[in-house]
Amino acid sequence: MEELEINTEFVTLGQLLKMTNAISSGGMAKWFLEEYTVYVNGEEERRRGKKLRHGDIVNVPEIGKFKIKDLFMGQKDVH
Repeated sequence: MEELEINTEFVTLGQLLKMTNAISSGGMAKWFLEEYTVYVNGEEERRRGKKLRHGDIVNVPEIGKFKIKDLFMGQKDVH
């Protein structure tokens, strides 16, 4: 499983597909999710706008399995 580091609170499933080169443009996300079964935390997911956060695991067929890692997790200001 590959760790996918993000520097924001979340990324969308469509953004993840682009980041992993599963698709070449954001506009292809809807098509990709209609053609392939993608799993988020073990459950089928078809919403390109699904928010992925630290610790989520995404399995993209023929591309790989990814664990979302927030670069700033544990470093957030608690004041």
